[in-house]
Amino acid sequence: MRHNLNEDFARLLQARTVTRQNSPTAKSSRENTGPVPAGDRVVSKAEEINALLTRPIAILPIKVGDPIRPFALGLWNEIRCLLRPAVSVSTLRKATGAYIYSRSYQIAVARRDSSRHDINGAPIDFVSDADRLDAQQKYESFRMRDGKRKPNACAPLALPTPPTKTDMIRAALLERRRSPTAAGCPVSAGDGFTTP
Repeated sequence: MRHNLNEDFARLLQARTVTRQNSPTAKSSRENTGPVPAGDRVVSKAEEINALLTRPIAILPIKVGDPIRPFALGLWNEIRCLLRPAVSVSTLRKATGAYIYSRSYQIAVARRDSSRHDINGAPIDFVSDADRLDAQQKYESFRMRDGKRKPNACAPLALPTPPTKTDMIRAALLERRRSPTAAGCPVSAGDGFTTP
């Protein structure tokens, strides 16, 4: 039954791709689609993860140029079961986090028609639109962060934010507390207040 699900998923993926290519709103061939090839950094992060496990997992790229495959939801539990006994879970979590929060991985998740993969590297589901949007926002934050690090980049001027309703109420209450006339109390000579 598992084999049939993979075949059905492959057919669905092919039909979805053909439908989008034939649609009048399809973008030009310049749009980035397809798998994202792994670079040196991503491969080294994948090797770090595999070094912590009892056996390598097939979803990770082995050499430069291998595709980066987005993880299936809940894959962490399967990976954690393969942890070597002498290694802490936090070490594996840090290594996995370095991989999945990398720029290349976020690009792979953000790609149109990208799919999630099981531990063996087989596609099992499409990346949801919400996850794709989240990955695009993370990628944009990478770009903005890199732009701020460049010496020639000009930082935009920070505009003052208007006060919130809570801030305005707080300010009015503080002003009322400071000024006796603001609270509706008339100032008399016997109150101990001096008037200039």
